[in-house]
Amino acid sequence: MERFIQPCLLLLLHEKPTHGYELMESLKEFGFEDGGDPGLVYRNLRKLEEEGFVTSEWETEGTGPAKRLYSVTDTGIDLIHSWSAHIQSNINRLQYFLQRYRNSLGSQPKNEE
Repeated sequence: MERFIQPCLLLLLHEKPTHGYELMESLKEFGFEDGGDPGLVYRNLRKLEEEGFVTSEWETEGTGPAKRLYSVTDTGIDLIHSWSAHIQSNINRLQYFLQRYRNSLGSQPKNEE
């Protein structure tokens, strides 16, 4: 799941530029319990930014402390497409495994001792 956080972050940022805290809330939709570890989220955001897939800027308007607003870049959108193809390939392999499992073991009774 740790690597799966990157395509999720990129997709969320493509849908809407947002702050880290909001991203953590949205990650729950992808199966990250409690929105994922904040350290993990921010480490990945920094890494994605260093690699040019994400940009950020300080947002100082409004009340409260300044917050970083994250956005996906065009290169980040290309990476979303690559991740999508990779995920589809994994889905196909997993479905093939399940099909083989069902054909060979799925209908056999479990050994009970």
